[in-house]
Amino acid sequence: MFIHMKELQYRAKPERPDPVFARKLQEVLGGQFGEMSVMMQYLFQGFNCRAEQKYRDMLLDIGTEEIGHVEMLCTMIAQLLDGAPADEVDKAAQDPLIAAALGGMNPQHAIVSGLGATPTDSNGFPWNSRYIVSSGHLLADFRANLNAETQGLLQVVRLYEQTTDAGVRDMLSFMISRDILHQNQWLAAIEELEAIDGPVAPASFPRERTVREATRQFINFSVGEESRQGPWASGPLPDGTGNFEYVENPQARGGAPELKPAAMHQHSMPGTGPYVANEGRGLK
Repeated sequence: MFIHMKELQYRAKPERPDPVFARKLQEVLGGQFGEMSVMMQYLFQGFNCRAEQKYRDMLLDIGTEEIGHVEMLCTMIAQLLDGAPADEVDKAAQDPLIAAALGGMNPQHAIVSGLGATPTDSNGFPWNSRYIVSSGHLLADFRANLNAETQGLLQVVRLYEQTTDAGVRDMLSFMISRDILHQNQWLAAIEELEAIDGPVAPASFPRERTVREATRQFINFSVGEESRQGPWASGPLPDGTGNFEYVENPQARGGAPELKPAAMHQHSMPGTGPYVANEGRGLK
């Protein structure tokens, strides 16, 4: 069960209303890498977890915290929208300078949600469950979690730089701090899992069934050879199965495809004659 506390995890009070910034905050609430996404991602991974109990418990701990972050953002957005009802917006817009500032406001905040947050991104596109990853494979999922926290942190840092409101910055500073912590948690969990099964996920596919040279060749498919200077082109493979090999001039190995002609078909259609597949020339 879940228990809701009325107190927020951290302060979420702006110095002054700012409907334009409220729209921007919608991105880190309901965007692809927003708090709604990490909340649902971690919770579903936890609900579905069949691994050791400590992993399930960690996922549910962090996922439940993200529910609180969603509430913090909704609270902040609602307060940023305070004092900006539709009639006041219309009056203010008579001043050209104010109209230019209000031009960035999300009209749905005034029309649809009654000056409240919505489960959408900054352009009003609704959040959807395809943003989340819950595969049942811990290493694959934890890497997806690390990516989600990385992209989310990047967006929150950019938002921090786009406001001078001390109250908004205070909340964003806390969210940045938690994103840093969560990245470190996923890195630690990934390191632990890699020590058990190695860095390649999944590790269960038999290597004898792979094309061995294809598992180690870095192929130069573009003009230029600068890419050969990186550790991904030479030296030991991270999974310990050999060394990278740089292939300067890749050669085609599959031959030119030759597809058989389509089978002959006849289809009677009302009011027309039969349609017959004509080899190499479509239908006639």
